[in-house]
Amino acid sequence: MGKIYPTVSEEYKKAIEKCRRKLRAVIAEKNCAPIILRLAWHSAGTFDVKSMTGGPFGTIKNELAHGANAGLDIAVRILEPVRDQFPSLSYADFVQLAGVVAVEVTGGPEIPFNPGRQDKTEAAVEGRLPDATKGSDHLRVVFKEQMGLSDQDIVALSGGHTLGRCHKERSGFEGAWTENPLIFDNSYFKELLSGEKAGLLQLPSDKALLSDPVFRPFVEKYAADEDAFFDGYAEAHLKLSELGFANA
Repeated sequence: MGKIYPTVSEEYKKAIEKCRRKLRAVIAEKNCAPIILRLAWHSAGTFDVKSMTGGPFGTIKNELAHGANAGLDIAVRILEPVRDQFPSLSYADFVQLAGVVAVEVTGGPEIPFNPGRQDKTEAAVEGRLPDATKGSDHLRVVFKEQMGLSDQDIVALSGGHTLGRCHKERSGFEGAWTENPLIFDNSYFKELLSGEKAGLLQLPSDKALLSDPVFRPFVEKYAADEDAFFDGYAEAHLKLSELGFANA
């Protein structure tokens, strides 16, 4: 049985499409897709399947002081002029739509977007997002036990690191994962398999994908077949963006 999504008005749907076009223009102009995608991820990734708290419901504005969200105030400021044009949209939908557009603008897969998230006000508990200094056991605790995602989802979402870079003052790490951090492709997995390279980043959580016997075959598959990665990523991103949203 599929998910049952809330009904939204035709006017709301039209506003979503207009907002999508505005977001596409702004994200492309400012080359800010990586931080916008991070905003969407960090908004959704606080979901806890046991308590049914956290998740993609617009509370990221109240979580910017959390350590894992360092620098995301920049993304909020970039998006604010677009947000002001669409007050009828929930902030929850707005942030997740921006994440979808960020992937598409940089050449990534088209990701389905289902509107209707209702904004919540209570900030998620700090400490629910993954720690880049830890290994596969930690990744499974966060993504599988907490969020309810799969091993394949973990690897596919890690491939989103094909976009962007780490900043020392925000995360303690410095550098990009790929040669072109503004292009969404499967180069993250190719670089991971080729070993460490001067000027490029591999976090402990990235290396864990190679050492884990369940994760590694997905890394190899995605490195060899970009279409397979795009399919896996689109599916995993959709799941992430809808954690706690709609009825199964």
